[in-house]
Parts: sequence; structure tokens; C-alpha cells
Amino acid sequence: MRVFLTTLLLFISTASISQTYTGKVTAVKDGDTIEMLVNGKPIRIRLFGVDAPEKGQPFGEKSRQFTADQCFGKVVKAVQKSRDQYRRIVAEVFLPDNSSLNYRLLQAGFAWHYTNFSKNETWAAAALKAKKEGNGLWKDAHPVAPWDWRKKKFKR
Repeated sequence: MRVFLTTLLLFISTASISQTYTGKVTAVKDGDTIEMLVNGKPIRIRLFGVDAPEKGQPFGEKSRQFTADQCFGKVVKAVQKSRDQYRRIVAEVFLPDNSSLNYRLLQAGFAWHYTNFSKNETWAAAALKAKKEGNGLWKDAHPVAPWDWRKKKFKR
């Protein structure tokens, strides 16, 4: 019973936190993490449904630069999906032209589709097309998924 109640409370708290933030992007930490200034306060956003190469990982800087080129200094809208284990807001980010930054990262081949969290078929198709065409990180003969790279890095 305790597990059921804990699960229910977690579900209710997650479901009720959906919020939209509008603000100027003031920093791009890596390919899938940005910082926005919202009502004078900085908030960190982790992009929903994508996992970009980490700093120090092949294509990590190119992924970060792609994200910066798309959104740095621009006013964007972040639609919150949840929070991650670090309490960052996890969101889909919409650019000034209302296109999805998350989708663009997948389309350009600068992130993996995080299918554990996103079942979006359009995103899956964009990621697959980028892979087939050898776009972005898919130019690497043996790309390593960020979650595998993190495991190897922290084992050392």
C-alpha cells in the first residue's frame, strides 16, 4: 500500500507541474541544456526526449554549438514535461519561429532520441533519417550514446 501511495503522489506531483516559461536564452551549457532568464531569474532547462553528447565526448562541442546557434540570445518558450533527478526543468523548447529545438537537434543529428522518455514518432523518424544520412554525430563510424559514455567515465 505504501508503494502505491508513493507512486500516486509522485504521479500527481509530476502531472501538476506542467508549466510554460518564456525567456531569453543566456547560456548553452551543452547540446541538451540551456539557461533562460525568466522574470529576472535564471532557470536551467534540460531538453526533453533528447540526449546530446557530453562535454569531452566526440561531437559534444559541435552539439553545444548547434544548440547555441539555434537559440542563444533569443526569446524562447519552454513547455515543462517534468523535472529530472537534479531538479532541472525538463521541457520541449520552442524557438521564435515556433519550431521545436528538441526536434531540430535530432534532425541535424546532434542528439540521440531518448526513447525511454519520449515516444514521439516524428522525432524518432527525424533521428533515424539523420542517422541514415550520416548527419552530425552520425558521421562518426562508432558513435557512443551519452548514457554509455557517462557509465564508462564514472567507472574510472
